[in-house]
Amino acid sequence: MAIADDLKKTLTDPTPLYFAAGTADLAVQQAKKVPGLIEQLRAEVPARIEAVKNTDPKVVQEKAKEAAKEAQEAVTAKAAEVFGAIDPKKLGETAQDLALRGVGVAAEYAVRAKETYDKVAEHGEQAVRAWRGEVSEEIVEIAVAVEPGAERTAEPAAEPAAGDASAGDEKPAAKKPAARRNAAKKAGVTAGDES
Repeated sequence: MAIADDLKKTLTDPTPLYFAAGTADLAVQQAKKVPGLIEQLRAEVPARIEAVKNTDPKVVQEKAKEAAKEAQEAVTAKAAEVFGAIDPKKLGETAQDLALRGVGVAAEYAVRAKETYDKVAEHGEQAVRAWRGEVSEEIVEIAVAVEPGAERTAEPAAEPAAGDASAGDEKPAAKKPAARRNAAKKAGVTAGDES
């Protein structure tokens, strides 16, 4: 039964869909920046081409030779240092230390990945709500939850006067406060999620 419950929970969890929607929305936002980057490149390319045309190939070749010699000397020195200082006991300790550090780093990256996944999923949920127009509905629900203070003081005074009211009148009165509580709960959940 636990496997079926886990499978049902996995299949009904909207988070991966929100993650996909958030990724798509972020991609669209980044794509909107592309025309500006293209214009910037168009402005910079002629100057870069002129700089390349005016560069002497012999100077570039000399700089490359010097950089290659320096790199070769550095690698040779490091190799001599490493191979000259190899101690089997110390090597084992270093390997164990590196393995432990690797596990710690992997755990840290896993936590960061989960946090990023949650942020993108939350962004996707907000994007889906915006696409559906639910954001404006939530604002109305929050406003109703905040403003009914005046209505609550008026309702208790009206109820004793309407003591002989039928059962049909009592049900809508009972439903309105429940709707307000739900709106207040949504507002509380929304405010709690943002922090």
